[in-house]
Amino acid sequence: MASTLVGKQAVVIGAGMGGLAAAGALADFFDQVVVLERDTLPSEPAHRVGTPQARHVHALLLSGQRALSELFKGFEQDLARAGAVPLRVGLDVRMERPGYDPFPQRDLGWFSYAVSRPTIERVVRRRVESRANITLRQHCRVEKLLASPNRETVSGVRYENDNGASETIATDLVVDASGSGALTLDLLQSSGRSLPEETTIGIDLGYATCVFAIPDDAPADWKGVMTFGQAPHNSRGGLMLPLEGNRWMATIGGRHGDVPSGDAEGFLAYARELRTPTIYNAISHAERLGGVARYGFRESVRRHFERLDEFPRGLLPIADAICRFNPVYGQGMSVAAQEACLLQTLLGRLAGDSNPIAALAPTFFAEVQTLIETPWAVATLDFVFPETRGQRPADFETALKFGIALTRLAAEDPAVHKLTAEVQNLLRPRSAYRDPTLVQRVIAIMAET
Repeated sequence: MASTLVGKQAVVIGAGMGGLAAAGALADFFDQVVVLERDTLPSEPAHRVGTPQARHVHALLLSGQRALSELFKGFEQDLARAGAVPLRVGLDVRMERPGYDPFPQRDLGWFSYAVSRPTIERVVRRRVESRANITLRQHCRVEKLLASPNRETVSGVRYENDNGASETIATDLVVDASGSGALTLDLLQSSGRSLPEETTIGIDLGYATCVFAIPDDAPADWKGVMTFGQAPHNSRGGLMLPLEGNRWMATIGGRHGDVPSGDAEGFLAYARELRTPTIYNAISHAERLGGVARYGFRESVRRHFERLDEFPRGLLPIADAICRFNPVYGQGMSVAAQEACLLQTLLGRLAGDSNPIAALAPTFFAEVQTLIETPWAVATLDFVFPETRGQRPADFETALKFGIALTRLAAEDPAVHKLTAEVQNLLRPRSAYRDPTLVQRVIAIMAET
């Protein structure tokens, strides 16, 4: 291990999925890794204040599942032991989209897991806690990043501990996994540096979630349901997946004000008006477990740190601090886990350099674009709704028609269906759709319409 060390101490801000994954990536390269979290970290799976979106359906894509397994050996077995429900990709979730009710259900050869966000986080946190050189400190609210006198290097972190006292911790590297990235932006601004350019896609998404006991007479031909509205006229959609403990979690919502209310009656009324009746029929007579949770998401944001001419040494924003995705597509946790694997790879590659930390951020910012490109391309699909704010891609209409034709081809051809599932799960880049033979087949379908 001594030959791979790049520093004595690293500090991770935030013990959410991005921070925990980053801590796992750092552990082999620093004597000590300290994770600072302002929340209480529950000993068992439970919701916490800092993750309000955790009360809603979360999807861990196959790419995220594999990335976390790479960082934490035995992760998938841990999920299964925690009660996660295995799902055969392509078969166990009924996909309802206009023209396909349902989309052909096929076993594409992999398993994913349906499980609550608090359980995923607790499973990962236990793995992090098992590493002897990682320390998790809860009730620590980071106040400021501390820079060297010449402001070229981040040298420490100041935080308020659980007694309300201010403490300072020295560090060779700070990973900002705080979500908002405000600490990184504050440091850039206070040191006279430029802030990163931002690309935003305003979607004004609102959704609500209820948990139900799975009834004895539940449908046998699916374990979960995803229902899409008829875009661009109807933004309403829903996703219902099983949870540990023989439960369903149903999340329904829409955009630009067409959102469900926060009471049980309103929730069912909204579900009744979805384009298909599947979710409503399943939950209308099921036992509701608890109240209705609501959440709003204003816009997807991509910060272009890769365009900055200079950036402080010893600092690395990660996960939502770089790019925050529309949660409808279920990409956030998986991209964060992939970014942590990239961080681990880069530290291994740079470990032999004379000053590996100096090269870390610029290299990370350049190479993370490959990970972000495909999920961000999915985010641009939100421009199908005319109220969406932002710069619509110049080729959007052509790309939309290509996607519609590709969906039709995937419905007909299991091999294409598998390819689209691989891209949707971020196992393959979107550039896979540029295969000449595939493009010719899609164009032929486009010509028919």
